[in-house]
Amino acid sequence: MFLHRLYLNPRCKEARRDLADPYELHSTLCRAFSDADTKCPQGEFLWRLEPEGDSQNAARVLVQSSSLPDWSRINVDSWLMESPDHPIDLEEKLKLQSLSIGQRFRFRLRANPSVTKNGKRLGLLRPIDQEAWIERKGREQCGFALSRLSSFGYDETDFERIDVQVSQQQMLYCQKRGENGNRICVYSVLYDGFLTVVDPYKFQKSINEGIGHGKAMGLGLLSVAPVT
Repeated sequence: MFLHRLYLNPRCKEARRDLADPYELHSTLCRAFSDADTKCPQGEFLWRLEPEGDSQNAARVLVQSSSLPDWSRINVDSWLMESPDHPIDLEEKLKLQSLSIGQRFRFRLRANPSVTKNGKRLGLLRPIDQEAWIERKGREQCGFALSRLSSFGYDETDFERIDVQVSQQQMLYCQKRGENGNRICVYSVLYDGFLTVVDPYKFQKSINEGIGHGKAMGLGLLSVAPVT
């Protein structure tokens, strides 16, 4: 499993189009993982548009993939601001095969906190509900527990508060291709915080497969870094 950092050129028309429409960006990235006129393998990669760019205002995109891509297949002049960084081998860097209960990580996740009612998926708009969603997802499905503020030296009165920051609440819009392409709207938020592994198997699965809905729109990629 590999992590790639891409910087998109804000002066490139196609790059600006992709940054304005997550579905288009996903479609462009797919070309790097499949031959021309071949459908991209499902679950081949996850991606996220980062809130931080670079000094030249180039947008930064993280891509996590199970195989190495061929970026030349994108075939758009100046789509990338510069050559991609050398891919990071996450299996080796994170030692995923030897995860253990109690390990702590800093994490980032852009996701779609939501509930399903009457067959419709509804975004959770209140911060308290968004925090409860990621805490529940972690414990019940994803093999981690969010760290508590008390573990970082805060007053005991903060013991029940989870250490997570929720930001960039926004609605993502995209238009599926084709004459009758549907307009898709997905609510998203950015999570930053600390977590503790409680089930290594589920935790590794969450890193490999992502969390929640909307993965084609840049959601679900769980990025972690060990806390030393």
